[in-house]
Amino acid sequence: MKVELRPGLQGRAEAIVDTTNVAVVMGSGDLDVFATPAMIALMEQAACNAILPCLDSSTSSVGIKMDTHEAATLLGKKIIATAKLIAVEGRKLTFKVGACDDHGPIGNGTHERFIIDKAKFIAKLQSKR
Repeated sequence: MKVELRPGLQGRAEAIVDTTNVAVVMGSGDLDVFATPAMIALMEQAACNAILPCLDSSTSSVGIKMDTHEAATLLGKKIIATAKLIAVEGRKLTFKVGACDDHGPIGNGTHERFIIDKAKFIAKLQSKR
């Protein structure tokens, strides 16, 4: 690792609601509104951005838990996701995450990730196949 993982690290990610990230296209509903899977991915991206300076080329992280979607967002609107690292327990990282549009919060909760060695992780998966 390049920099110490410590509570307080923050990340951010943005997206515009378009025809690629709506519920009807992603299979999570039948409306042209920001899809829950897209919101989760954006919050995960914010968490990854928070810890990116801490990881070297052999290290990554994988998500293991995410919570809640509270409101829908229409096409053309901007979504901003944020993540703040609130706990480090060995390789387990816990983040407070949220997403909002110009009307306010659309989702928030807790997100957990594990730090992994990329080569070992892939090798373990391949040995199971």
